[in-house]
Amino acid sequence: MPTPTIDFTTHPDRYRHWELTIEPPRATLTMTVDPDGGLRDDYELKTNSYDLGVDIELHDAVQRLRFQHPEVKVVVVTGGVEKVFCSGANIQMLAVSTHEHKVNFCKFTNETRNGIEDATANSGQTYVAAVNGTAAGGGYELALACDEIVLIDDRSSAVSLPEIPLLAVLPGTGGLTRVVEKRHVRRDLADSFATRTEGIRGSTAVKWGLVDAVVPASSFDDHIDDRVQARAAMSDRPDSGPGVELTPLERSIDLGADGHAITYSNLVVTIDRDRGTATFTLTGPDTDQPDDPAGLLAAGASAWVLAAARELDDAILHLRFNETKIGTWVFRTEGDPDRVAAAEAVLADHPDHWLTREIRLFWARVLKRLDVSSRSLMTLVEPGSCFTGTLAELVLVADRGFMLEGTWEELDVPPEPAFIRLTAANDGWYPMSNGLSRLQTRFWGRPAALDAARAGIGVDLAAADAAKAELVTFTPDDIDWDDEIRLTLEERNSFSPDALTGMEANYRFVGPETMETKIFARLTAWQNWIFQRPNAAGPEGALQRFGTGSRPDYDPRRV
Repeated sequence: MPTPTIDFTTHPDRYRHWELTIEPPRATLTMTVDPDGGLRDDYELKTNSYDLGVDIELHDAVQRLRFQHPEVKVVVVTGGVEKVFCSGANIQMLAVSTHEHKVNFCKFTNETRNGIEDATANSGQTYVAAVNGTAAGGGYELALACDEIVLIDDRSSAVSLPEIPLLAVLPGTGGLTRVVEKRHVRRDLADSFATRTEGIRGSTAVKWGLVDAVVPASSFDDHIDDRVQARAAMSDRPDSGPGVELTPLERSIDLGADGHAITYSNLVVTIDRDRGTATFTLTGPDTDQPDDPAGLLAAGASAWVLAAARELDDAILHLRFNETKIGTWVFRTEGDPDRVAAAEAVLADHPDHWLTREIRLFWARVLKRLDVSSRSLMTLVEPGSCFTGTLAELVLVADRGFMLEGTWEELDVPPEPAFIRLTAANDGWYPMSNGLSRLQTRFWGRPAALDAARAGIGVDLAAADAAKAELVTFTPDDIDWDDEIRLTLEERNSFSPDALTGMEANYRFVGPETMETKIFARLTAWQNWIFQRPNAAGPEGALQRFGTGSRPDYDPRRV
């Protein structure tokens, strides 16, 4: 039976690879990777290269800066190794990792980069890359996630994306896309750049648009200070705290013969290995929740609207990496819908407060993780559910949604039938990677159907009404419910997981394409495929021969 091997919880006191210093309005994240600090002991993290463990710490730091330090308006990312900003993902780690680990690693790393961009775009917390040495591959991709890139002019430091010439793969976290989409580098120059192992440095890097400035070592620190002050002046974040400390999650994992349960304060995940399912049961708040920002600050990480998001996020990451054979995720809720609506109301009533904004943005990122998790997503709406507002997104996120028509008639005292209640949260708070709400995505190209669904906002929709509004897929009664759910889950478990991943990714992201959808589509479809090809991963491929002095032997057929 598989046991958890990767934990996504950490704290700055335990960082091995990053140093976080706070000097408001600035924070500095200095990357000094411990070569012996990898997640496994069969590779070394040389020359400031990274593995998943390094990026778990970065993700934790980005989250803490957003919630614990409202006074931080600019984050400077820099290198702590002489002449090296970051040399990218560790090649030996990639060479010995399983295929699913490589793909999940790239996905998580890219989500962390997206979180950096989200902080800059929406939180008033701008990231500036102080590239004080060579930035290669994933190292340059880290810089690309920042809003400004300043490269030191020391006649040796360069930026590069050498994956194609050296490794026979693509940059794994959106480098190619960000170069042309975000930095607006001309296509022919981008082509030349991505096939040069030595990269580009000096004034040429500025001229091509790969960096914003090249500054001599003698004035490098002063230039960064100037940029910090200029960007801080543009931020709407407060000048002082308090913030919200992200205290450790309460989580227990109980192993069983056929599966196990992961239990949090507001979430239980049960795993059925025979069916290949993980069932997420989110519980709504059972006490009154804060109704203003002051109360939300006082409640801190224990406030339901923040705690539930943190727990769901942790569970998603745990299952992605530690339960790769569990292919179907089922979502349920339990609780009082009115309490859920009341807990969410503070986010609607105070949208401009920095903390309510951060919580909304966090929920958006968590739900995006579901969208791109390469799992079948099913939602069950039953009596006792509380699919209201934010939690109703779990109905809209699903590949299929089932809602019980009526109630459990065989019980001595049948409960009240279930209902779904949409709120303003479902109409724009949580955009998908395509920039649309899940309602807009669901009814893409069908404005009348979208208008009809929006007309139901604030209304308690029973099964017949929810089906008429096209919010759920099927509405079995209590006689057929168990069999229909069972057959659906067993059938899903019988299909090829590769084919399901391809089908789901095609169906989920309709409408306009954005930089984010391009990155994830290309990562899921192309990087996933390229990482398996013999030219990259075979015994004579580039990943195996990198650093040996022997050139890889490529199959030249372009198929």
